[in-house]
Amino acid sequence: MLYNLLYPLADQIGVFNLFKYLTFRTGGAVLTALIVSFLLGPRVIAWLRQWQKQGQPIRADGPESHLLTKKGTPTMGGILILFALSISTLLWADLRSQYTWIVLLVTLGYGLIGFFDDYLKVSKKNPKGLPGKTKLVAEIAIALLAAAWVMALQREPLAGALALPFFKTVLVQLSWLYLPFAVFIIVGAGNAVNLTDGLDGLAIVPVMIASGVFAIIAYVVGHAVFANYLQLHYVSGSGELAVFCGALVGAGLGFLWFNAPPAMVFMGDTGSLAMGGALGAISVVTKHELVLGIVGGLFVLETVSVIVQVASFKLTGKRVFRMAPLHHHFEKKGWAEPTVVIRFWIIATILALAGLATLKLR
Repeated sequence: MLYNLLYPLADQIGVFNLFKYLTFRTGGAVLTALIVSFLLGPRVIAWLRQWQKQGQPIRADGPESHLLTKKGTPTMGGILILFALSISTLLWADLRSQYTWIVLLVTLGYGLIGFFDDYLKVSKKNPKGLPGKTKLVAEIAIALLAAAWVMALQREPLAGALALPFFKTVLVQLSWLYLPFAVFIIVGAGNAVNLTDGLDGLAIVPVMIASGVFAIIAYVVGHAVFANYLQLHYVSGSGELAVFCGALVGAGLGFLWFNAPPAMVFMGDTGSLAMGGALGAISVVTKHELVLGIVGGLFVLETVSVIVQVASFKLTGKRVFRMAPLHHHFEKKGWAEPTVVIRFWIIATILALAGLATLKLR
């Protein structure tokens, strides 16, 4: 909004020329989301506590310590993230960018699904929430709309094509098959972050790390000169998503202030589904879907641990892990919660750096 209002006045007021630069607006988005989070955080948490009373229902089959340490903590703190993220993005992004609206559609749509899920958990005092099939159908519908919109905007040979990391000229043409692939990426990313969100601060920091990496990816992929230099596939207009990623980093930092151990609030599905879906949508727009699997490798590991656990138990009656997702396995082994969280942050950082390296290793 600020770009659309102020940049046209740059000829009369020179300082407004700053709004031309994505780097300036991305920095502004980070700071704005952070400030909004700090201002709204105490009010949002107080409202959630007053409304929820007993807080998020705790799984009876989870780690025993959670029944003591997590009880009474309100959930749905993702509302705070979505407020800060949306306000900051709308202020600093070029609102003519359809890619920005696509990613916002997925983010807010998945946030709404998560909100209803959290609402049912709290109101019915039941940790199950929305039926799994209902959630999945809604997630697929939103992802399908977003993927079709992206395909309609992108030109040949990018439309319906899959770019491979490490190969500078290779594009795998999937045609209409790209739609289900893109849907799988967006839905999978949303649920992977959701599975990771189980300990104080565990999910939000890897999301911020991944967002920072994708801010760089969006910037270079959307810049013709840099994309050509790095031998990337240029996606016109995708650079504007750097502003969104910056806003997500700022909103995540603000939320972490209140989510740091011991957490004053949990993000719930409202936040985790929304942020995961956002990362998936950004990877689809920038043609870095496979790189998301590297950058967000921690989320992949958590998801795979659940799949392996369920498959093993159904086929053999035995469990591979003491508990899934993976972070609970290490809790059951006796690791303190901060130890699990910080070590997982380190893993997320290493994987993010590996994913960032794909920009040059071609």
